[in-house]
Amino acid sequence: MMKKIDAIIATGIGFITAIYFYNLLSQKGAIEKLEIFGDWLWLLLIVFPIMAAFSLWTASLIGRKFISIYQLAKFLLVGVMATIIDLGLLAIFIGALGITAGIGYNVFKGISFVLATSLKYIPDKLWAFKKPGSENVKKEFGQFLAITFVGLGINVFVADLIVNQIGPQFGLPADLWANLGGIGAVIAVFAWNFIGYKFIVFKK
Repeated sequence: MMKKIDAIIATGIGFITAIYFYNLLSQKGAIEKLEIFGDWLWLLLIVFPIMAAFSLWTASLIGRKFISIYQLAKFLLVGVMATIIDLGLLAIFIGALGITAGIGYNVFKGISFVLATSLKYIPDKLWAFKKPGSENVKKEFGQFLAITFVGLGINVFVADLIVNQIGPQFGLPADLWANLGGIGAVIAVFAWNFIGYKFIVFKK
């Protein structure tokens, strides 16, 4: 059964996610391609929080029979929050130094990913997988970092493939494409992290 705090957390993550995508899609080069839909971007600030809370509520109902579904939903929400941090840091690096491709981009993506994913340890442990105690916290965190660093390899590989190998498509500017490459990389690593955290790090 979904608790009130779960709904609040989900709604908050949905709202922060909406702000990120509102700013991303409002960039020059993207807003023009949205044409008339660009005038309705503000709806994201309403739709995303509702969708996040509703999705978690739905997962909680299914989770009565299949607990992994509710865990996955929470994990995805924590992941979305970490993703916003990841992409936010990446955007700061890109904006501050103007590097949107090449080895510099890969380094930025690696740093932003590690920092953001490390911050997931506590919410994943206490909220998503509900494992408050541990006989060996150092071992558990070590396993968490090991899974994370494998995920880092996957993350950077996919980002490099999209940004450096494929390159900007559909007439999109390089900085926007670099951010989209970051999104693609994050999506690719979600499945790996969930399986690793659930069955290795936070197994009960």
